[in-house]
Amino acid sequence: MYFSLEISPQADVNTLPEVKDVYITMLPGGDYKDTARKAIELVKSGYNPVPHFPARSIGDEKDLKDYILRCKDGGVKQALVIGGGREPLGKFDSSYQILETGLFDGIKIGIAGHPEGSPDISNKDLEKAMIDKKPYADYIVTQWLLDSQPIVDFISKQTIPVHVGITGPMKISSLIKFANIVGAKNSINFLKSNFSKALDLLKPKDPNDLIGKVKSYTDYFHIYTFGGLKETNKWLKENNYV
Repeated sequence: MYFSLEISPQADVNTLPEVKDVYITMLPGGDYKDTARKAIELVKSGYNPVPHFPARSIGDEKDLKDYILRCKDGGVKQALVIGGGREPLGKFDSSYQILETGLFDGIKIGIAGHPEGSPDISNKDLEKAMIDKKPYADYIVTQWLLDSQPIVDFISKQTIPVHVGITGPMKISSLIKFANIVGAKNSINFLKSNFSKALDLLKPKDPNDLIGKVKSYTDYFHIYTFGGLKETNKWLKENNYV
């Protein structure tokens, strides 16, 4: 099995677990120069950085070209191209629009997958977007989930590799909060039906059970740490994943 994880541009490289692929977020309101700078730092530290390219947070083609060139010049070989959960900052309102510019030539491309849907787009539009984007993509990274069946169903429909999104060890109450934010309805119901006692909600939950159920369908797992790098690092080592 192969694990990747996600960090913010402010994360300390010295605290990272021993994984090769490290994704760098560019959240709404963020500056692409900060994400590019962190990606270059990771290259120098021996990692394979995967900066996020959220279309709705990129002003125009000039900014996109500058962002890509900064990354390429710094040795970046891979990128995750997403729509981004915000109103468009400029001319781009979808990941497909920035993919079709052709500016990512020579870069390995990941695109987003939403087995449980998205609060920002209808299921019908999601399906169309996936069809449009696939010719540009090398693989898919899914939103993080807790219910295995939507993942298995999603993987069965794909023609390119799927990296399954999981969380690092977290309290159930925190997972419910983040699941509400990303619109992971099935995972919210899964949590509420399996962890109803108040005491359970305060206990940390790790993704081992989920991994066990879907590892025969994929070799790739992408960890959303939500800032919990220390706990994620400990979990990876205790399970001999790194």
